[in-house]
Amino acid sequence: MLFDSSLRRELWRGFVGTLVVLITVVLTMMLIRLLGLAAKGSVAVADVSLMLGYTMIGQMPTLISLALFVAVVGMLNRLYRDTEMLVWQASGVRLLRLLKPLWQMSWPVLVMLALLVLVARPWAQQQTELLKARFEKRSDIARVAPGQFQTSADGRRVFFIDSHSDGERTGKNVFIVLTEGDVEAVVNAREGRIETSQGLRYLQLWHGERVETRLSTGEKTRSRFESARILIGDAPTDGPAALMARSMPTLALFHASARDQKAELVWRLGTVWSGLNLVLIALATSSSQIRRANAWSMVWALLAFIVYYNLLTLSQAWVATGKLTDGAGLFGIHGAVMLAALTALWWRDGSWRRASNEPVASGARA
Repeated sequence: MLFDSSLRRELWRGFVGTLVVLITVVLTMMLIRLLGLAAKGSVAVADVSLMLGYTMIGQMPTLISLALFVAVVGMLNRLYRDTEMLVWQASGVRLLRLLKPLWQMSWPVLVMLALLVLVARPWAQQQTELLKARFEKRSDIARVAPGQFQTSADGRRVFFIDSHSDGERTGKNVFIVLTEGDVEAVVNAREGRIETSQGLRYLQLWHGERVETRLSTGEKTRSRFESARILIGDAPTDGPAALMARSMPTLALFHASARDQKAELVWRLGTVWSGLNLVLIALATSSSQIRRANAWSMVWALLAFIVYYNLLTLSQAWVATGKLTDGAGLFGIHGAVMLAALTALWWRDGSWRRASNEPVASGARA
């Protein structure tokens, strides 16, 4: 039918265009953030591209839901603005009749959203945690790029290495600034190496000197050494780390009993359900007044999206803290939103007015 095909084409154009814009904006923001973390030494430079890809996979469900919602709202507002909706309604097309083309367009998007939320996002989160764990296991020297000052993980040491010998555990021309309470020490050595002994990590230095300054009095002490050892911290464990709830497979969450795991399952299923609810909300709240400013209708639609997604996040927090059960957090909130959207759609469609006028009309004919 011409009506269905024209609406589907317009919806797909609006969805793809909106999604491309959102991905571009979020991708730029995430890239700037990751480059800043890499400059601070919180993320390995070589892992920036991988982290960016995994982060975008985690953000895609929200972007897809927003793009679908904006596409539906924009299409409906255009129909009202150009009086095309009046023409279709004069031809006998009711508001509920729009559900068919909307569903035909949105079900592939909802399937893609479900795959991202239930499969791809947990995998991406797991890979991100593995990258972070691998980076944390590296020594402080291995995090330092030649010719750059770099702060250690605990923030009490600043490193500078002129060049690497193996790039992992050994560095040459090492410069270190140590801060411990009221004492600041500047250490430089020709060579440094990370060693592990009895569960502790040490920085072994050769052929250098140490200058200590007591910050309260300004007193300085200078000493030379052939070899010295500085305690860095505990040696990293090689055992497998427990998966966080966000990185657990969805099937494993169904059998989980912890509150945070149940809350994560509620969030995943609620995100998929919210995609369908947003389509219903967009159809139920679309503007029917031609002279109304179109910008305001889009603002109210985006406000509804923000409130609903904040409610989705709150439901996860309430389930995690025990304020709601997982069934109430899922069916109580999203079921209520769906029921409210369907009720508003039925009210705006005018079925209740036609139902109330039918007996009167039949009596008049009699």
